[in-house]
Amino acid sequence: MTTSNTKRIAELNDRFRRATSSSDPAGLSLGRKLMTRGIRNLDLMTTIEIAEKVQAFDSFNADNDPGGEHNFGNFEHEGHKIFWKIDYYDRARVGTGAGSKDPSDPAQTLRILTIMLALEY
Repeated sequence: MTTSNTKRIAELNDRFRRATSSSDPAGLSLGRKLMTRGIRNLDLMTTIEIAEKVQAFDSFNADNDPGGEHNFGNFEHEGHKIFWKIDYYDRARVGTGAGSKDPSDPAQTLRILTIMLALEY
């Protein structure tokens, strides 16, 4: 993948991750956001705080982002180790598990952001 594609993917991932229906509905349309059972089983305020930390995450480095795509992060919250990741799927074949051939193209790529407890990974 070229450097410009990687930069474009990182920009799209950041926009999608930070988007809410009120702040950036077009950015939100880049994909779907999911929380695992472990996250959903936490109390509502904790779940909201974790979602906000995922949106604000900007601690990318060579250890947690070796590909430079801003598609993974982790942090601690109230004694819980939290992971989040973004996967890329082919919009034309949603439901088949087919990966996107070009994550830098939002027309063909559906992003899935999953927020989970590290122990669920």
